[in-house]
Amino acid sequence: MTRKPTVAVVGAGSLATFLAVALDDAGFTITEIIARDTPRSRRHARALAAKVGAQAVTPHSAALDATLLWFCVPDREIHGAASALASHLAARAAVYTKNRVPSKVPNKLPSQVPNKFGFAFHSSGALLSRELEPLRKAGIAVASVHPLMTFVAGTHPSLTDAPFALEGDRAATQVARQIVRELGGESFSLPAARKPAYHAWATLTSPLLLAFLVTLEEAARAAGLTREDARRKSLPIIRQTLANYSRLGPAPSFSGPLIRGDAETVAKHLTALKKHPGAREVYVALARAALRRLPVKNREGLSRLLQG
Repeated sequence: MTRKPTVAVVGAGSLATFLAVALDDAGFTITEIIARDTPRSRRHARALAAKVGAQAVTPHSAALDATLLWFCVPDREIHGAASALASHLAARAAVYTKNRVPSKVPNKLPSQVPNKFGFAFHSSGALLSRELEPLRKAGIAVASVHPLMTFVAGTHPSLTDAPFALEGDRAATQVARQIVRELGGESFSLPAARKPAYHAWATLTSPLLLAFLVTLEEAARAAGLTREDARRKSLPIIRQTLANYSRLGPAPSFSGPLIRGDAETVAKHLTALKKHPGAREVYVALARAALRRLPVKNREGLSRLLQG
């Protein structure tokens, strides 16, 4: 495409809000914010529409006059929302056929109605582009476009160099690459069969990393620290560890009793965590991962200790 596509966003939650604002900032025209016909959803849609100069509409009132329809709704709602909008297109096709086409001409498909709307994306990390099959059957090219980034209320993450996983129809993924480039991100193709594994990895990178940080707070309680103290005191070493991992890679960044093969110290750790079984379980699982993937001395002795 030689020009930036216009975009209609389906949804008004955290992802929809961030994405719509980011697209608007990058010079894309947001035509509509399409939300469910409930007071809460309409209120959120109006607030987001005001930010990006769009119209707040419901699936039944949407004009669908954008080039691209981007679904930013929970996974369980994507297929239903796509079906609702496909039905809306079909209804428009019926009206067009009745009012514009001579009666002897067979009914036209929704994709033949005069309409700029030619692409549809969803941003689920777990689901494939086939969730948009109702729209694909209407002649619309579809893709899943998942940003590997966390979007929570009250934050403003940067998309600079953020990776976007693309899967779907070639025409749709080509448009997605253009948009990701304009947003400052990097796109890569993801085979459909590998998407579950991709999403497991993505879940480890942020949600389960956060679960690990909460486990750190539990372990700190055994040392007499409050959760707030644990959070504040652990952040400097966490930041430095991430910086080391980024610059040096995993093996040169590894330190502590495991790299020294210090089974006696590890045994003391396990004893200290007996009253905190959740933290102890995570400690053992991560220590075993270190034995498999990182440079560790006394591997046999440590392995026996961790098995016990």
